[in-house]
Amino acid sequence: MTNICQSFPESLPTISTMDLAALRQQLLDLFCQVAYQEGDFVLSSGQKASYYINGKQVTLHPWGGLAVGRILLPLVPPETQAVAGLTLGADPIVTAVSVVGALENRPLTALIVRKETKGHGTRAYIEGPSLPEGSAVTVLEDVVTTGQSAMKAVDRLRDAGYQVNGVIALVDRQQGGAEFYQQAGLPFQSVFTIPDLQKRWAELQQG
Repeated sequence: MTNICQSFPESLPTISTMDLAALRQQLLDLFCQVAYQEGDFVLSSGQKASYYINGKQVTLHPWGGLAVGRILLPLVPPETQAVAGLTLGADPIVTAVSVVGALENRPLTALIVRKETKGHGTRAYIEGPSLPEGSAVTVLEDVVTTGQSAMKAVDRLRDAGYQVNGVIALVDRQQGGAEFYQQAGLPFQSVFTIPDLQKRWAELQQG
């Protein structure tokens, strides 16, 4: 898969130092180039949709992953001690934010929440270093639809004794997720909304 996004600066120094506003625009373009598709789809929530966003095409892209880490890190509340998410979609996001945080002298533990308990050994739901009870954890997600997926991670983290201080997503499909988190008393923010992607995607198609 070569030259998948001609405008994305495939240079580690460039992405590491680029102004965040410019980097956000580059990341939006990458989403439109490789992650956004139109057609007939069934989402993990069971809902039917006329478009689909495969966030892993961005978060597992070498430069996309670095951009995700840089853009999400400033959104993580200052009291946060760990970032976490439900496997599989959140795995590269959690890792990227943790690694970028370490490079920027803001270490954040990375936690991966399993959908089912581990079938051997400790039978743990949560993978990663153990933190003191009451530690603040921010949940990360690639795409939010109804909000139920990330909420599974929230519930598991709370069961483990952690304090979840919010949910951050790369893309909000604006199909009830934000309202769901508001009702649950969880602060929610996203980098992009679906109108952001659709508007830019249409512009790129014309270009």
